[in-house]
Amino acid sequence: MEDKYFVSVIGASNCSARESKLAEEVGRELAKRGAVVICGGLNGVMEAVCRGAKSEGGLTIGILPSNNRLDANPYVDIPIITGLGYARNSIVARSGQAVIAVGGKYGTLSEIAYALQDKIPVIGLGTWKLATSKSKDESIVIANNASDAVDKAIESIRQGVKNGFH
Repeated sequence: MEDKYFVSVIGASNCSARESKLAEEVGRELAKRGAVVICGGLNGVMEAVCRGAKSEGGLTIGILPSNNRLDANPYVDIPIITGLGYARNSIVARSGQAVIAVGGKYGTLSEIAYALQDKIPVIGLGTWKLATSKSKDESIVIANNASDAVDKAIESIRQGVKNGFH
């Protein structure tokens, strides 16, 4: 598995048509590059990214909030049941070597925070912007489109591996 990239894709279960299209494109691009897609396993952005990955023969993992693997969207290959509710967001974020955030609501924001706390790169597509009372936070790398987001995620993983992070 050392030659595989693991990328968590996060976003809302109720997303816009634009976000769904972007997530599906991200899934296709990740699969084309041989990356494993990790997500929360439900609807919206999560279903769209899995659908895109599956359309290119990719592997998808869904980290589910419930105790029922049947809650996974139909494009999840490996459903992981947690029974943790929103607490599973920590697992989703930390399971990827990089995170791509597509849109999102508060659950997405929590996943961004978990990733950044663990120094996992976060690439954003129309997602949250961070700031403190004193300054703008540039921790989220902004991407212009799905291909750019995947390029930035893969490059950040390569740089991390080169520097001793896995």
